[in-house]
Amino acid sequence: MGAMTTKTLSNIRNFSIVAHIDHGKSTLADRLIQMTGTVTDREMTEQLLDSMDIERERGITIKAQTVRLIYDAKDGQQYILNLIDTPGHVDFAYEVSRSLAACEGSLLVVDASQGVEAQTLANVYQAIDNDHEIVPVLNKVDLPAAEPERIREQIEDVIGIDASEACMISAKTGLGVETVLEAIVEKLPAPQGDPDDTLKAMLVDSWYDTYLGVMVLVRVINGSLKKGQKIKMMGTGAAYDVDRVGVMTPKFMQVDELKAGEIGVITGSIKEVADTRVGDTITLEKNPCTEALPGFKPAQPVVFCGLFPVDANDFEDLRAAMGKLRLNDASFSYEMETSAALGFGFRCGFLGLLHLEIIQERLSREFNLDLIATAPSVVYEMTMTDGTDIDLHNPADMPEVVKISEIREPWIRASIMTPDDYLGGILKLCQERRGIQVDLSYVGSRALVAYDLPLNEVVFDFYDRLKSISKGYASFDYQISDYRAGDLVKMSILVNEEPVDALSVLVHRSQAERRGRAMVEKLKELIPRHMFKIPIQAAIGGKVIARETLSALRKDVTAKCYGGDATRKRKLLEKQKAGKKKMRQFGKVEIPQEAFIQALKMDE
Repeated sequence: MGAMTTKTLSNIRNFSIVAHIDHGKSTLADRLIQMTGTVTDREMTEQLLDSMDIERERGITIKAQTVRLIYDAKDGQQYILNLIDTPGHVDFAYEVSRSLAACEGSLLVVDASQGVEAQTLANVYQAIDNDHEIVPVLNKVDLPAAEPERIREQIEDVIGIDASEACMISAKTGLGVETVLEAIVEKLPAPQGDPDDTLKAMLVDSWYDTYLGVMVLVRVINGSLKKGQKIKMMGTGAAYDVDRVGVMTPKFMQVDELKAGEIGVITGSIKEVADTRVGDTITLEKNPCTEALPGFKPAQPVVFCGLFPVDANDFEDLRAAMGKLRLNDASFSYEMETSAALGFGFRCGFLGLLHLEIIQERLSREFNLDLIATAPSVVYEMTMTDGTDIDLHNPADMPEVVKISEIREPWIRASIMTPDDYLGGILKLCQERRGIQVDLSYVGSRALVAYDLPLNEVVFDFYDRLKSISKGYASFDYQISDYRAGDLVKMSILVNEEPVDALSVLVHRSQAERRGRAMVEKLKELIPRHMFKIPIQAAIGGKVIARETLSALRKDVTAKCYGGDATRKRKLLEKQKAGKKKMRQFGKVEIPQEAFIQALKMDE
């Protein structure tokens, strides 16, 4: 590595890879790392940059990762290529936007057999918004189903960028990857920046390392970062001493300084990742730059759910585990809450359903916790009759109906791409979920549908249903558009005439009966029978909209009577009936934890 002493801006390229899930983004990153000799063959693993187990199993990228490649180009020059591998999933759109802001160009990876998908569009438009130069790359051209010519035209028609010189590659076999490296050097612009100006750097990401503390990924825009400097975060106003400056070659490697245009990592006695706001501007404490970088906002959670330990003794462990996850993921927020049915737990906010699933999985996996999650709900805005506005995160806290003048719920603009054959089923699904169709156009043989949908309806199981209707071919992307007033009611579930707070949900009046019926039927199967009869009801206010009755277990009290008088049998049965009536009055219904978990998964 020592060969490269003169680091000029013109020899640096900062780029990211954007693609739809499964189009081969991480595999391409692996090949680039391998071909530039950054990692020895012995250290090479599949999906090198996806370090979490979950990332590997699901084949998705969750945290943005970065790696520095040294490339000896054909023109005899040596280039530093900084690759930022970004998440492709809609929940992490915010991570993507900051990673893109740190680069000047993007490789757009499109599967040569599947073509442009909804997420491809969303991510490319983000890259274009960040003024990126875009190099199209057609991956998987070695597959028998690949149609590179057709997909090339599709990229030009749908996205409107010239794909005549697109790189044809197979990231898996390494075919054509050399052309990608050349294209990065030739077509992507070098970073702009003034190394002699005062320090100005962007905080792109941060994560927690057990040995080094918080590691901060930065893109230096002007000036230079050295060890021993005292830096200040403009967003939080906190100051830190820089302990180490380095670059990731996937491993952390110390360097003397990071100059303008470079991407690297710094550490400095920073306690929590929450102190390092993504998108913040880093500058010198003594000689700060005049203005912060534009356009960075704290991540807004959109989906909330309660997490409770199955065993109440695990509460402290859960608190500690959440603190640790919060160290690594500043977009995850939580506060304590208690529930009559579930005991102590936390109300947590997430960026979306995938984020929620991943956090739950990490809690159970990395910290061995057994958890129960309540039904996910979205944030509702309410205007009260006295004119005040409040946000409602948990349906159980809903104030009395008479005090509310209107409830507004979040709506999203969803774009769905689907093969024509499944269009009917998907339109029907969107109608059922109170969707409003905005647009329908065709991209080749595929339909691109835009719908306005209430987030509340999407949160439950929309994605799963969409995938099952389209046999996995439809792709779905959304952003939150606005809040709209709706006829929303709180539906509570009563078991033996006692409300179960963990199961209450806010639903639209038109959906209440369907949802309520599904819920009580499910609970009837899940709650074990007791010695007495148990009514299970779904109610809105005082009005029961659905009911199931769980029949009692009974002992055969008449077994010892044989022959003889019927009044004796009747007497015993009457006695038993009276006993059951009394039991029902004082009986406690034990709802097992599994029943909660199952009841909260809404399947059709």
